[in-house]
Amino acid sequence: MQTSIEKAMLDTPAGREAERIVRACVHCGFCTATCPTYQLMGDELDGPRGRIYLIKSMLEANTASLKTMRHLDRCLTCRACETTCPSGVEYGKLVDIGRQVIEDKVRRRWHERGFRWLILRILPYRGRFTPLLRLGQCFRWLLPPALRGMIPPRPRLQPAAVPRPKGGRRVLLFKGCVQPALAPEINQATVRVLHRLGIAVDEIADQGCCGALPQHLSAAGQAAALMRRNIDAFWPHVSQGVEAIISTASGCGVQLKEYGYLLREDPEYADKAARIAALSKDIAEYLAGLELGGLPRPPARRLVFQSPCTLQHGQKLNGVTEALLERLGFELAPVKDAHLCCGSAGVYSLLQGKISRRLRAGKIRTLLAGRPEAILTANIGCAKHLQQASPVPVQHWIEAVAELLPRP
Repeated sequence: MQTSIEKAMLDTPAGREAERIVRACVHCGFCTATCPTYQLMGDELDGPRGRIYLIKSMLEANTASLKTMRHLDRCLTCRACETTCPSGVEYGKLVDIGRQVIEDKVRRRWHERGFRWLILRILPYRGRFTPLLRLGQCFRWLLPPALRGMIPPRPRLQPAAVPRPKGGRRVLLFKGCVQPALAPEINQATVRVLHRLGIAVDEIADQGCCGALPQHLSAAGQAAALMRRNIDAFWPHVSQGVEAIISTASGCGVQLKEYGYLLREDPEYADKAARIAALSKDIAEYLAGLELGGLPRPPARRLVFQSPCTLQHGQKLNGVTEALLERLGFELAPVKDAHLCCGSAGVYSLLQGKISRRLRAGKIRTLLAGRPEAILTANIGCAKHLQQASPVPVQHWIEAVAELLPRP
């Protein structure tokens, strides 16, 4: 695709990157076949090809408008189009650039600005989010049903039954921002499984949001600050030889793996960011390379795995978790249209509620088609989003593995 991006924009790293990505697009339209919002709306501008044209036009002729903003807002950033694209167009990077440009050019309505400001000031910071969540959990019974469904009950954690191995292999466990408050049992289960396998787990208090939330809400400066903070927290452990940085939330995992790209222009952090990205692994990706004979076999249960977009399209790990679970002895029902997003997509379910709920309803129908006893997933956002409407339990798959281990 030919481009004539404005010189002022082309003189910036973002402008040069946008030109490179747009030029790779051949306008074939294969991406529309797997785009969830195009499937729902049937509007070319609510598909990747149409959004690429909107971004191209904005960068060439400064045609930024509320209409363009609306269509970019509706994008889930699921990146299913990247998996489908025969030309390798890096659409996820392009839409982030487009959103940042339009955020600087078009003024949102006041209530949208206010809601996004609250999200950016609360969710990425555990010290702010956790107390508010605990307050909501205390008074959950007083809340309207719709809001009550968004606030999970406080979990009861079980004490660890597997002691920390001494010496040998070590990994660093990434906690993230909302998961420690919403579902601390996920990381606890991860520690128990890794310790059972002889892998010592280091945990750091001074780490926070991976940066994905502000990155996709056009707050690149805030995202970069959060990424630098995490790098500073990780670095002593990296210097001491941890073999991997483990993420149990696939949304965080894809962001960690892109630290090198996102901080490539930062002279102080570029090399460190690239090292962090190289060490980052999803928990399934890491376990797939281990001998797992020490883990008990599961009882006969029919389960289904919902593969998050950030796992299959972002990290390109489609089928890895499913193969691992089957290797461990779990029976998984097949899933039709497994490539489609469940509608969670970070904070998309908060900002685009109607579209998100329609996508969730479709996803739950396909997940329940095989009559599973429970739904397994690999991302905290997907888990909490599906739990609000699923008639069967939803949990992170590592919890199902940890449940097989003996309790104290």
